[in-house]
Amino acid sequence: MNTTGQIFGGNWTEQKLECVRKYLQAYTTIMSKQRFDFAYIDAFAGTGYRELILDEDINEPLFPELDNQDVVNFRQGSARNALEVQPPFGKYIFIEEDKNNYSELEKLTEEFPEKNIECIRRDANEYFKEVCGKNWKNHRALVFLDPFGMQVEWKTIELIANTQAVDLWLLFPIGTVNRLLKRNSEIRQSIGEKLNLFFGDNSWFEVFYKLANDNSLFGEEERWEKVGNIFPEIEQYFMNRLQEIFASVATNPLALRNSKNVPLYLLCFAAGNPRGAQTAVKIAQDILLKHLR
Repeated sequence: MNTTGQIFGGNWTEQKLECVRKYLQAYTTIMSKQRFDFAYIDAFAGTGYRELILDEDINEPLFPELDNQDVVNFRQGSARNALEVQPPFGKYIFIEEDKNNYSELEKLTEEFPEKNIECIRRDANEYFKEVCGKNWKNHRALVFLDPFGMQVEWKTIELIANTQAVDLWLLFPIGTVNRLLKRNSEIRQSIGEKLNLFFGDNSWFEVFYKLANDNSLFGEEERWEKVGNIFPEIEQYFMNRLQEIFASVATNPLALRNSKNVPLYLLCFAAGNPRGAQTAVKIAQDILLKHLR
């Protein structure tokens, strides 16, 4: 796992947004010289700002370890981040399912009247089912998936990869995944199904759990238990999954931690277009590496 130069404290959100902003700058500079129509798609745009919410999977604060400064810094906006990049994208697509958040998000069209902005009130997974099935021959996109938890289904990531026309920045909720993995492997059925949707199948179980021998009055028995150093296992498993479907993947995801050194997310990058994948990944890896220093 990424263990050198980790991001600590309340500035982790700023680091995340700065990484993506630098890539947006490089992306639009390159694409503005190409013949393609290119768009920015933020699939969990919210109001353009981030708020701390309950984890829907366990009905408790997503990261209770966050201090006050972390909460303040968590309320930053990836949508606004993209709108301020120059040269601009040809189109901006912001997706938000919540009615109140969507209403606030629409105000960006008034603030940036010169930009081609489309706000869509819809479930992001359903949106990508439709848009990824279209003809991408003359189109390219940069997608930013920044959910609070595990709302992104693996089949959605596969659809994005299959276009072979999309670069993807993804905030992987490694902290949430770890919290759902009970030490004794006794995972509720609903949680197990959630993990299956998130990872695409149930192969995660035999990666995150190992058989161990337990001596009892009745002799030696085998039982499943969570692996000890779980975070590297989760990271490598997810990286391997991405590499199976994308043309190329940055191998140095940025680990984002709070001030108590608790892993929250991995900022990951994957390139879908085989022709430009090496260049895209090199740019992303260089940006991620600089933020580890």
